[in-house]
Amino acid sequence: MVPADQGGGVMRADLFAEDIAGLDEALAAVDGFDRALVAGLLRPQPAQSAGLTGLAHAVAGTPLAARVAEAAEKAAGGAASEDHFVALAAARTALLGSVHDALMTRIEEATGRPRGEASAPEPAGQQAVNLLTAARSWLSDLARSGWQGIDHDVVSGAAPVVSAMLADPGLRRPATLLDGFAAELAASCPGASMERIPARRWADLWSRALLLTVPGAVDVPVTGTATGRLLPLGVDVQEHATAVQAQIHAVFEPADGTTPRLVRAGIAVPKPDTVVGAGLWQLLRPHMSLLTAVSEGRSMELTGMPVTAEGDLIWNDEQAGRGEPADAFATARVVLPVATDAATAPLDRHPARIAVPVFLEGYAVQKDDDTLTFTLPGGPLAVDTDRIPTAGPLTPEAVAASGACIGLLRWDAGTYRVQPLAVETTVRKKAVAIHAGGWAGGTTDKAGVKAEKAATDAVAVLRERAGRLLRK
Repeated sequence: MVPADQGGGVMRADLFAEDIAGLDEALAAVDGFDRALVAGLLRPQPAQSAGLTGLAHAVAGTPLAARVAEAAEKAAGGAASEDHFVALAAARTALLGSVHDALMTRIEEATGRPRGEASAPEPAGQQAVNLLTAARSWLSDLARSGWQGIDHDVVSGAAPVVSAMLADPGLRRPATLLDGFAAELAASCPGASMERIPARRWADLWSRALLLTVPGAVDVPVTGTATGRLLPLGVDVQEHATAVQAQIHAVFEPADGTTPRLVRAGIAVPKPDTVVGAGLWQLLRPHMSLLTAVSEGRSMELTGMPVTAEGDLIWNDEQAGRGEPADAFATARVVLPVATDAATAPLDRHPARIAVPVFLEGYAVQKDDDTLTFTLPGGPLAVDTDRIPTAGPLTPEAVAASGACIGLLRWDAGTYRVQPLAVETTVRKKAVAIHAGGWAGGTTDKAGVKAEKAATDAVAVLRERAGRLLRK
């Protein structure tokens, strides 16, 4: 039974320890297929055939059953066509989608919050079918060669396809995925010499890319407009060597008084690999005024801001105004419990995509080596401190000393975990809130100022070098 009062950090943590029927079997079928892709499907061996058969059995009784059974049989005989590979990718995606749905249902039970309904996308209009076919052909060649069989000749086949697709705005999404996937494979060539192959990750990318080549898969998400008050909860920063993304999780209160809903606003920019830590905000800050509002603890007033059915704000600074002070922990205690969780688009139904805002308090912190656990009244919940960004003042030590936490509930390596976005703790006998995005709009903190200065110097040097190259 869900507690009547979901405020104050009350959550049915005991539910996370209960087994979910069929989950292990679904993941085992996915793993079997992923192992088949490692060695390739040009001349499958008996173990690979078993993985293909297992995938087909896992979707028996569904609308995919007949097509996947045929595809598995053809692939086991080394005679799979592009359509057969699409069917196998669809089956794998459907299985992981069912895992996602089961995990999200458990989260709904634990938090007591309802989830929004996804909507069918709008047709994207005329698409370059020839380019989608070319992309599907390259992905099919990858499946035949397998990850152990990749070399630069195989991987380079993506280059002309990606170049042509990037010129078409309607194909930017699959083009970007193919480009990043090909770059990752190229950096790992030759596959035969790899000590460890990221089978799950590459199969994820392969399946998603293959389904995006199906006409209609890249249709435009349905969008509406948001007018009302935006109350930020926290910032999730994802950093790579050449890019950085900040995703702000917030509660939106519509001006018409309807039910508040959870939304996200994101900004991603390229970056030089020398800009790290707090210096990242210099690259992100000019593109989104919301970052300053987050660090200042303010709300924002939105007027006609585009928003998808999945809760993603298509941010435009001209449609956002400075709001009143809004404490994130007050929002988490009062408004978050009654907000509707964001819906999930069909192709985004994957366990790795789960990131649900939650508020926790009244827990005990257990520290074992480098592992933190929040012990709630209903049971333990692992803390994912590895996801805490270095671009802010939040640290694992602050989390360990906390008494309340705003975080993202995720599912990783077979267990639920919470990624802290902000905590309430005591510093020098004073209660303070520490946010991962606390330096987003600027900082007077010594460590933050030092990192920003280093980033400024690095960017200045790069610009000067680029200027010299252009003058030659």
